[in-house]
Amino acid sequence: MSSGTLAGKKIAILAASGVEQVELVQPRDAVRAAGAETVLVSVEGGSQDGRIQAMNSDIELADTFPVDALIGSVSAEDFHALILPGGAVNPDTLRQDEDAVAFVRAFVTSGKPVGAICHAPWTLIEADVVRGRTLTSYPSIRTDLRNAGATVVDEETVTDNGLVTSRSPDDLPAFCAKIVEEFAEGRHET
Repeated sequence: MSSGTLAGKKIAILAASGVEQVELVQPRDAVRAAGAETVLVSVEGGSQDGRIQAMNSDIELADTFPVDALIGSVSAEDFHALILPGGAVNPDTLRQDEDAVAFVRAFVTSGKPVGAICHAPWTLIEADVVRGRTLTSYPSIRTDLRNAGATVVDEETVTDNGLVTSRSPDDLPAFCAKIVEEFAEGRHET
């Protein structure tokens, strides 16, 4: 990843308490290293004292992260791309928030690139943007993706018109490299 590839680009990271820490930190650091500015966006109920609680392996408390913006105060138009980290609780919280779902839907329908890893495609399912697309995810949500009309494959990383998905933290090196590449390219047709 060359420095400056994403210079001038503003990337939203949508996450709530329960986010898998490594899936938040490594993609964030990768796009920052490529020159992007990142903004951690969360749902009002998902943050405590302006911070979200990250987890390790869904069960062990990890660090907390300051929220830069609440979902109701931003729009997809404010950003070039979107990162959706996983963890089981995080996307389960996000998919129950109408503003978060609308935010995700706006990115995908406008053709802006989106990276989603692990359980994060649950929010894509709720936004009704997976039908007819090819994705991968954590094994336990693959039936949900199929039921929502997606073609599901078991690969390290899958890209479908700017929508990058990966299975788990084991795939982070490939996922991070691919989102930097896709985010540098910009808008895609959906």
